[in-house]
Amino acid sequence: MSALKLKFGSRLLFAAASLALLTACGGAEPAKPAEPAVVAKPFENPAWPAAPVADATSLGFTAEGLAALDARLAKSVADGDVAGLTYILGKGDDIAAFKSFGVQSGDPKTGAPMTNDSLFRIYSMSKPITGVAMMQLYEQGKWQLDDPVTKFVPELANLKVITWKDGKPVMKGGKPVLADPTSPPTMRQLMSHTAGFGYGLCCTDPKNPNFNPVDAAFVKDGVLVSSTLEEMMKKIEGIPLVYDPGTRWSYSVSVDIQGYIVEKLSGQKFSEYLKANIFTPLGMNDTSFFVTDATKARFTDVYHWDKDANALVVNPNRPDRPGFDDPNRLESGGGGLVSSTHDYARFTQMFLNDGAIGANRVLKPETVELMRTNAIGDLKLYSDGTTANPGLPGVGFGMDFAVYDEPSVTGQPYAKGTHYWGGAAGTWFWIDPQNDLFFIGMIQSMGGARPDGMNFRNDSAKLVYEALKPAAAAATAAPAEPAKEPAH
Repeated sequence: MSALKLKFGSRLLFAAASLALLTACGGAEPAKPAEPAVVAKPFENPAWPAAPVADATSLGFTAEGLAALDARLAKSVADGDVAGLTYILGKGDDIAAFKSFGVQSGDPKTGAPMTNDSLFRIYSMSKPITGVAMMQLYEQGKWQLDDPVTKFVPELANLKVITWKDGKPVMKGGKPVLADPTSPPTMRQLMSHTAGFGYGLCCTDPKNPNFNPVDAAFVKDGVLVSSTLEEMMKKIEGIPLVYDPGTRWSYSVSVDIQGYIVEKLSGQKFSEYLKANIFTPLGMNDTSFFVTDATKARFTDVYHWDKDANALVVNPNRPDRPGFDDPNRLESGGGGLVSSTHDYARFTQMFLNDGAIGANRVLKPETVELMRTNAIGDLKLYSDGTTANPGLPGVGFGMDFAVYDEPSVTGQPYAKGTHYWGGAAGTWFWIDPQNDLFFIGMIQSMGGARPDGMNFRNDSAKLVYEALKPAAAAATAAPAEPAKEPAH
């Protein structure tokens, strides 16, 4: 081989080696950057929430603050405020605390232990779930906020309203004097307890100075112990309104009427609609209108404080209505569901996620915003779903739950836009979008509380927000832009 060929070949080898080196070092043809890895959120696992994170301080809470929350809730059980409780605190896509205390059933001291899997009567915490079903149909264009309710429930077309004078209903011959309502109730009013319907929860005794003949009629006619939604509506159509629609916030049967409307607009049985469109997509497999043989062992008893015995006692089953183990009981959208803390946590997380759990979307973000925006103006609430109140300043009402509209005047630590409700057996929850957190407390107490017992909603909220590290606690935000109704 000639020297020229050797020299030329060496140059080719050198050039090839140089090109390889340049490529490896990011020269002429740099490698394409790798696609960022998609990290699954904890709640995308249907078993979530099963346990809290190992270190809750990573979510913005102090260990001392959470210990104080635990200690106060444990004390409420030791004092006899409740036989047992479960609570869960979620923040930032994960769980800071998930604990149970006391017993779920049987003797308040020695009964079956409360567990994170126990099942509860959530009563009026059923209402926001029914609201989601209604708003899904709203997104489909099947109803509008200012539609009259009679468009979907024509049997209510002849409703009258009782008349009032000096804060008392006008009576004649033992019956209320009736008038025509100024205008028919609208769907917006139905969703916000301003449609004027009664409920039958109080003031049914004529000797009571606050006697309400509408509530008395609800009890006399057995509206809430009807066997079907159709039977319930037949009874409601014969009972007048308490107030002229739109004039007053009045806790009412309106969410049970919503359940009936869901059936009519969807063509499905109410329970079947909820299961297909809310419970299954969100992984709420323990939520239903009744308990089964397989789940009955996890079902909690209801207790009350017996002042004569100076102790908690188990409430007997009510003889006036089917039990929670009866699959044929009324599918009450206003208060009929049984659920677990796990299931309700997935429901509340859906709201923090603006309508979705992972890939399963049940509401549009703009619909969620509409639901948690005050729809009642300056009208005042007289209940929090658990207890009656003289009127709550700074609190409005959206679509089937209350909203902290002006937290600065409430004396409570919630951020603006926090939405919440509760149930007749004491269960309570709130969802705080500003601080990206939710809290759910599950107890079963009805019929009398221990004197000087814990105020579960207020005391737990105070302790939760005290546990937030100062840097993690959101400052009160400027008023948000009013929510627009989502396009259909």
